[in-house]
Amino acid sequence: MSLGKAVRSLVKPARGLLASSEPALKRSYAAVAEARAVLEHELDTIRAAGTWKAERIITSKQGPQINVEGSRGGILNFCANNYLGLSSHPEVVQAGIDALKTHGAGLSSVRFICGTQDLHKTLEQKLAEFHEREDCILYASCFDANAGLFEVLLGPDDAVLSDELNHASIIDGIRLCRAKRLRYKHMDLSDLEVKLKEAQSSRMRLVVTDGVFSMDGDVAPLRGICDLAEQYGAMVFIDECHATGFLGPRGRGTDELLGVMDRVQIVNSTLGKALGGAAGGYTVGPKPLIDLLRQRSRPYLFSNALPPPVVGCATRAVELLLASNEIAQSMTAKTMRFRNKMTQAGFTISGSSHPICPVMLGDARLASLMADDMLKHGIYVIGFSFPVVPKGKARIRVQISAAHTDDDIDRCVDAFIQTGRKHGVIS
Repeated sequence: MSLGKAVRSLVKPARGLLASSEPALKRSYAAVAEARAVLEHELDTIRAAGTWKAERIITSKQGPQINVEGSRGGILNFCANNYLGLSSHPEVVQAGIDALKTHGAGLSSVRFICGTQDLHKTLEQKLAEFHEREDCILYASCFDANAGLFEVLLGPDDAVLSDELNHASIIDGIRLCRAKRLRYKHMDLSDLEVKLKEAQSSRMRLVVTDGVFSMDGDVAPLRGICDLAEQYGAMVFIDECHATGFLGPRGRGTDELLGVMDRVQIVNSTLGKALGGAAGGYTVGPKPLIDLLRQRSRPYLFSNALPPPVVGCATRAVELLLASNEIAQSMTAKTMRFRNKMTQAGFTISGSSHPICPVMLGDARLASLMADDMLKHGIYVIGFSFPVVPKGKARIRVQISAAHTDDDIDRCVDAFIQTGRKHGVIS
C-alpha cells in the first residue's frame, strides 16, 4: 500500500469519529450555556435585592487602622474579629516568623501520616490548659471542628438539641450525624425543656449552642441550659468563636463569664479571631472524646496539618492570655462607650454588652449604602443582609477591639451620626 493510501485510510475513520461526536459536543456546549444562564440569573437576583457582597481589598496588615484600595489615607477598621488586636501584635508576628524558620512553611501531610510536629502538641496542651479541659485537637478551621464532631460522637440512638439560630457550621455538622435532631427556639429555656423531655428515650442527649451568637452579640443563657441539662441527663456543647480570649474575668469565654466552666463538657473554638486571627479551630473536652476524634473525625483525618507559622502565632497569643488578663479586661469599657453613644444618638443596637454591636437598619440596600458612605468618612464597616441574617433584619455589624482608642470610637460614632442623618435613620 502506498503512503498516500495509508494516510487516507486513517483520515477517513477519524473524520467519521469527529462527525459522530459533533452532536455530543453540541449537547455539552448547550449544557454549559444553560448552566451559565441559570447562574447569571441568580447573580442578577442577588444584585437586584441589594444583597450583593463586594470584597474590598486591604493593602496593609490587619489592625485598628488599615489601608484600603481606592481610599486615601488610613481607614479605621470596625468590622474585624480581631477582638484583642493580636493579629499584628509584634510578639505574635515574630513567633510566626520563628516557626517558619525552624519548622518550615507546611507539612504536606495530614496529622496521622507525617504531619504532627512538637509545635502542634504544644499548642493543643496550652489550649486545653487555657480552657481547663482534659485534652485538645486542632483542625484547619472551627467550621471543620464543628463538621467533625457530631458524626463521631452521636449515633442513631442519641439526640441532639440545637438552638435554632446556631452558626451555619453547627447546622451543617449536625446534618452529618444520624442522631435524632430537635431544634429549640432561640435562647428559649422553656422550649428547650420541652425538647429534652421529648428526647428522654435517647441513649445520649447533647444540647448544642453558640456561646455568643455572632450576628446579634447576644449571650446564651448557659446557667439555665446547664440546669436543664443536669435535670434531664444531657451534656452541653458550646461554640466559643466569638468569646474565647475576651469574655469572662480571664478571657476564658462564655462559660467562665457565667460561672459554668465545670458544667459544660465540650467546647469548640477558633484561632482565627481573638487568638491571633490567622486560621485554625479546635475542640477541647474529655480525653476519650478527643482520642476518638483523632481516630474518626473526617476533617481531621483528611485535611493537612496546620502550617507551623500559624501554630507559632496562635501559641504565642495563648501564652499572652495565660500570662495576663489585662487585654481581655480592657474590652468592657470600650464596648460600652460605643454602645452608649450610639444609643444616645438614636440608633438601635442589638445585643447587650458584647463587642459585637449590630446597628439595626432593616433594609439590605440601606445597610449597603450606609456602609459605603461610612468608608468615605474613613470608617471601614460592612452591611450584613440575607442570607447571612434573616430577611428584614439587615444591619451594620460593628466590632470593637481592644486596640481601638477612645478617639477611634468617637470618630466612628460621629461618622455614623452624619451618615444616619443623610439616610434618614436618625434625626
